[in-house]
Amino acid sequence: MILPTDIPTRAQLERLLAAREPASVSIYLPTDPASRGDAERIELKNLAAEAARQLREAETAKADVAAVEEELADLVDDDEFWRYQARSLAVLLTPTTTATFRLANNLSAVVEVSDRFHLKPLLRAVTFPHTAFVLAVSQNGVRFLEIAPDLDPVELRVPDLPKDVASAVGKSSIKDRAPSGRIQGSEGQKTRMRQYARRIDYALRPLLTGHDLPLVLAAAEPMDSIYRSVNSYPHMLETSLPGNPDTSSPAELAEAARRVLDDVYAAELRTVKENYALRASQRRASGDLADVARAATYGLVDTVLVDIDEVVPGSVDEDGAITLDPAGDAVNYGVVDEIARRVWLNGGNVLAVRREDIPGEGSVAAILRYAP
Repeated sequence: MILPTDIPTRAQLERLLAAREPASVSIYLPTDPASRGDAERIELKNLAAEAARQLREAETAKADVAAVEEELADLVDDDEFWRYQARSLAVLLTPTTTATFRLANNLSAVVEVSDRFHLKPLLRAVTFPHTAFVLAVSQNGVRFLEIAPDLDPVELRVPDLPKDVASAVGKSSIKDRAPSGRIQGSEGQKTRMRQYARRIDYALRPLLTGHDLPLVLAAAEPMDSIYRSVNSYPHMLETSLPGNPDTSSPAELAEAARRVLDDVYAAELRTVKENYALRASQRRASGDLADVARAATYGLVDTVLVDIDEVVPGSVDEDGAITLDPAGDAVNYGVVDEIARRVWLNGGNVLAVRREDIPGEGSVAAILRYAP
């Protein structure tokens, strides 16, 4: 793969969001896919030391602190692990478990210790992944690419991927006429193309299973419509790349796909903001931290936008009341993070965005399922 990413699935996120462990450590650090990992290891050592300090400050058992330190030291010393990195690294661990995710997003270095994981930066990775697959299909051939920010696209090898439409259906030409006359003319050619499309879809299934990344199709008509009619991957975008894929280089396909992704993300945000404005007039939207926390607790939030960068020290009790800790003296879970966690686990949508993308430019903005 072009960029070794581990984008978490919704099921993985739900398990992490539901996890509760007294000594839960969340570490995020920027990484460089072109480096040997030396600087990143030093940074992880520094963050590990800070995590140990926070654990001791929280009066964590010495054995648990030692276990976390050992796990992080093992990760620092794992040469094979550091050979393949993306733009950021998430390390989520307890005294008995470790999970790592290599992310395409550029995230800032942070370490948090609490009784649950700090997952807001990880939510950003699934809000707007900026990594995608591109499937370029024509009667003459098929290419399957992966793209990521700031890197050249790479064509992925797919076992059993057909070479072209004719070879896929065992013909020298799709214009061949069957002796029975059943498959012939333009309708016969479309039948052959549909068989070709099914074989492509079938070949891609093992590779795409478990992925949530967008798939961008590059195909001219009628191949575009034919492939869409048999596609089984649920994350294919509705917008296709323009032009003839046969004459487009991988770089040109990647550039066009990034423009489509940008447009899709911008449209999603625009729709959410418009919906927020409409619901606000119906008393079904709020940017007040206390109100949103209470609504999230009782499953009233349909969609919430949260500031990816801000940490509001404090806690949310079982009834949704917040207690702020402006000085950040207590080792507890951030209020915004807890709101995001409760919305997600109650079946709502969580969008981790920059502050300027939040209506009112506050810490949160929530669209409610109904007026309180």
